[in-house]
Amino acid sequence: MDNIRDLLETFQKDFPEIYNKYEALGKEIHLEAGPLPEKTRWLLKVAISASTQHRRALETHIRKARAAGASDEEILQTLLLILPTTGFPTFMEAYQIFKERF
Repeated sequence: MDNIRDLLETFQKDFPEIYNKYEALGKEIHLEAGPLPEKTRWLLKVAISASTQHRRALETHIRKARAAGASDEEILQTLLLILPTTGFPTFMEAYQIFKERF
């Protein structure tokens, strides 16, 4: 399975209960766990996915941050904030994804 989406579908079929609980946990944390506004939550997820070098998650989180009202400038600042902690190469990977895909 070369495509992560195909693998996810297989996982959902093989482990539907676990997947549903995982999805519910993510929604609970994102929507109900605290006072941060939606745009801020998505910008944090941009930083986290960029820092951990999860390309597909970063692409998704950038799209969702934009949908929540984040500007390109806010997304770029979020990416810049990872640079001192995660290093230049990690930042450049995230920056490349932003520039190529958005």
